[in-house]
Order: sequence, then structure tokens, then C-alpha cells
Amino acid sequence: MSIAESPPILVELLEQSAQRHRHLCPRQVIGVRIGLYAGALLGLELPQSNKRLVTFVETDGCFTDGVSVATGCWMGRRTMRLMDYGKVAATFVDTQTGRAVRIWPNPVARDLAHSYAPDAQSRWDAYMAAYQVMPDDELLEARFVTLSIDLKALISRNGVRAVCDDCGEEILNEREIVRDGGTRCRSCADGAYYRLDTLVGRVG
Repeated sequence: MSIAESPPILVELLEQSAQRHRHLCPRQVIGVRIGLYAGALLGLELPQSNKRLVTFVETDGCFTDGVSVATGCWMGRRTMRLMDYGKVAATFVDTQTGRAVRIWPNPVARDLAHSYAPDAQSRWDAYMAAYQVMPDDELLEARFVTLSIDLKALISRNGVRAVCDDCGEEILNEREIVRDGGTRCRSCADGAYYRLDTLVGRVG
């Protein structure tokens, strides 16, 4: 199969990913292919227009853009979560059935790339071309999994708010911690990823 023979849906999604990312790279191709494969394995039509599918990506960057375009899962829609493991992998959960599948690149895909793009001028070009036409079972590996977290608690409910007793900031999505008779945000209760410095002056 040549690049020109790539499925139209793949070509369209890669164009969308390139527009959002301002260029196209092999990891975006992997992200799109993984997203499409998830839809096939779970029997879902993607990219979705609702919030039935929730995706856990295990790294950020261009790979994630490809996954988002292919699935319709976005951080802003609360249908994508970053589990920062530093891995090009993702787990896709059908919230209606509870089925979940984790997909990642086949470790030998890089070695196979040259056979699919023998005229490529560089390894990068070979990856870019080969990943678009390589069969799913050569490019990707997948395993059905069971989540070890409570998906309903993670998604939470619309309109639920609390206020931290210490910092006074609003807490969304039932992320507050109730401890020792008080309600606190996670940064006040368990320590933050930042250190407080000078308060910027308020306007008005």
C-alpha cells in the first residue's frame, strides 16, 4: 500500500492534527492510528461527538494531539486525562459498557518501517511514511484492561463546588479533601507543586 492509498479518514485526521500542531510528525501518526484502532476494538464510531469515550494518555505532546483528533477526546471536554508515565500509550474506556483497552506501539515497528518506505531519505521520513500504511497488528499492540481507579468519581458531577478552609480558593469536581473536620484543596492538604511567593496586586 502506498501513502496515496492510505484510508481517507486517516488522511483527513492527519491533516487536522497537522493544522493544530503546525506540523506533522511520526508521533502524531501513531496517535491517530492508536485512536482509530481503539474505536475498532471497542466498536465505537470515532471521532465522537458526545462524551461516551474517555481516554487516558500516558505522555503529553504531539502524540496526544493525534489521539485527540482521532477520538474527539479533549482535556477541555474532560474526556482526556494525562497519566504522565512518559510512555507513548493510551487507555480508552467506553463509559457505557465499562470496557477498556490499552494500546501502544509495537516495539519492532521502527525496525519494520524501512520495508514499508524503502525510498525514505531518513529514518524520520521512513517512520512518517510507514506508520501511515503499516497494518494495525504490526504497528500496534493492545490489551483489554480493567481500571484500578473509580471512573465515576474521576468524572464527578456538574456544578459541584467546595471552598478550601485554608486558602479560600474554589474546588471543582469533588477534588476536596475532608480531614480533621475541615475542607481543604489538595495543595493545602498534601502540599503543592508550587511555592507561594509575592502576591500580585489586584485590580479593582
